[in-house]
Order: sequence, then C-alpha cells, then structure tokens
Amino acid sequence: MIRESVFKRYFLPGFVFQSVVIAGGYGTGRELAEFFLTRGPLGGLLSMVLVSTVIWSAVAAASFELARMYGTYDYRSFFQHLLGRAWFLYEICYFGLLLIILAVIAAAAGSILEDTFGFPYAFGVITIMIAVGFLVFRGTAVIEKFFAGWSFVLYAVYLVLFVWCFIRFGPDIVAGFGAVGLDTDWIVGGIEYAAYNLALIPAILFTIRHAKTRREAVGAGLLTGPIAMFPALLFYVAMVGQYPEIMGEAIPANFLLEILGSRAFQLTFQIVLFGTLIETGTGMIHAVNERMATRFRERGMELPPYARPVIALTLLVIGALIASFGLINLIAKGYGTLTWLFLIVFVVPVLTLGIWKIRRGSGVGVRQETQA
Repeated sequence: MIRESVFKRYFLPGFVFQSVVIAGGYGTGRELAEFFLTRGPLGGLLSMVLVSTVIWSAVAAASFELARMYGTYDYRSFFQHLLGRAWFLYEICYFGLLLIILAVIAAAAGSILEDTFGFPYAFGVITIMIAVGFLVFRGTAVIEKFFAGWSFVLYAVYLVLFVWCFIRFGPDIVAGFGAVGLDTDWIVGGIEYAAYNLALIPAILFTIRHAKTRREAVGAGLLTGPIAMFPALLFYVAMVGQYPEIMGEAIPANFLLEILGSRAFQLTFQIVLFGTLIETGTGMIHAVNERMATRFRERGMELPPYARPVIALTLLVIGALIASFGLINLIAKGYGTLTWLFLIVFVVPVLTLGIWKIRRGSGVGVRQETQA
C-alpha cells in the first residue's frame, strides 16, 4: 500500500505525461526526425537531453505545485489562476493542438492496422474511436491504471528495439553521431519540441490529486522529464543507425521494423504503438471532459455519463477528417505554428508568474483564500 502511494505521488504523473505525449510526440518516430534529426544526430541528442528534458521537468514541477496549491486539477481552473481573464487563450491553442494530434492518431491508427495486419484503413480509425470512448467513459481511475500498466509494456518493447538495433547497427549508430557538425540550431529544436508537448501538462493535472505536499508535487514534476523522454531517447539512438535515409520515411518506426526483419517483433511493436495512440487520445480528451465536469459542478450539476464518450467520438471524427492533409504536413506545419503560441500563453507565464505565486503563497493559505 505504501509503495502504491509513493508511485502515485511521485511517478504516476510522469508516466501519464509520457502516455499522453507519446503518440503525438514520438510514437511513429516522425516527430523525432522532424525536431531532432534535422539538427544532425549529435545535435538532436543534445537537444533532446539537455534542452527538452530539462524544460519538461522545470515546467512540470512549477505546474504541479501551482495546481496542488490552488486545488486546480483541470486546465480551465488552472489557467484562471495563472492568467486570470486571459485563461481562454490556452483553451483556444489547446483545441488547435488537440485536433492536430487526434488527426495524427487517426492517420497512424489506420496505417498501422492496414500495413501490419492488412485491415482496411477505416477499421483502424473506428477501433481507436471505440477504445478511447470506452476509457473516457470509465473515468480517471481506470485511465490512470491503463496508462501506468501500458507504460511498463512500452518501456520493455522500446528497450528491446534499442538493444536489437545497437547489436545490428552499432557501428552505423556510432558513425552517425560523428557524421554531421554541430551548431547552435539544436537549442532551438529542443525548445520547439518541448514547448508543443508541454501544452499537455495541464491535461494531466488530475494526477496531482495524489500529491499532498510541495515536495511531492515538485518531485513528481522533476521526474516527469526523464520518465517521459527515456523511451524517445532509446528510439532516437536506434534511428540514428539509418540516418539519413530514415529522414524521408513518413513512419520511421515501420522502416526500422522492416529492416530488423522479425515479423513477431513487428507485430508486438505495432500493437504497443497502437496502445499508445489510445493513451494519447484518451488523455487529451479526458482533459476536455474534466474541464466540462468542473464547469457543471460550479453550476450545481453533474456532467451526464453519456457526454464523455459522445465528446470523445465527436472530436475523433473531426480529427480523422483533418488527417486527410497527410501526416508529415500535419507535424511540420501544424505543430510548428502552435509551438510558439504555447510558449507565450503557458511556458513563459508558468515559469515567471507561476513561480512567483508559488514563492509568495503556502498551500493551505492559498486554498483557504480560494474558497473564501
């Protein structure tokens, strides 16, 4: 029981963040190619470890403690305290990112089941809609358990991929890291990648209900960066062995799996990847449902149970329609545009105004002031 409590307070937020980030952040490998490999293998590695991971941890720590202090576990109430009347700016940006990521999820789900198992493209899209709808209907407790459990499965599979690729292509990986010179552009890549993914931190604030002290909230935030980035790091190093050819692949994960030549591992990896698509879609839509549920409670009502899957299916259908623009274009253009908006409306405010609020107030005092 004690171990379970420690896990929920310190590690669960990081695993849930990793679950929400992965499909739109690095599940297919396309995002790693776009934001990191374009800076060269070594530049991308430095960008990932020294910039993106550090920023993730810093912003998560500040956000988690701010949420704990004010008891704001949905993004609407969180930003009302952080930005005041300008809170809606985050929601506008969040819905833009939500639709793009759902489009990526729909496109990837259809492609995975079509390419791997020979099912029609539409079957993958419908399957992920049903799975996400089921999880958001079951609620927070079931979502947390599924995310945590699937994260351990994912860690194991990505570790196998890394070891296998290193055994097969070790010299190519080493040569790849020394093939291209280094310039300061890798810093910009790390900031861009961190910023659009950090937009999902407010979507997982429901996990901070388990944190009771500042030490727990800040500790969970500091662990979030390494926990979420570790599978991406393993995947990235494996990709370097096929650089620069892998840059032109829409789904680098499929490219690597075909080179390894194991049908059994390919099926296993694709099943795990499909599960990550479910996680990301569920996490992002659950944040919308929690925002709606809080609004209903403020009015003395309860959000009807059927509303949760209805909201999920509606958003997924819209995302599937947007997916017709193509996966590479969605990631290159859509993410790039929103990245700087999230820096302005979330990252900078939480690292300045948010930290000031944390230093100024104590947990109990702030809660009493909020309730008054």
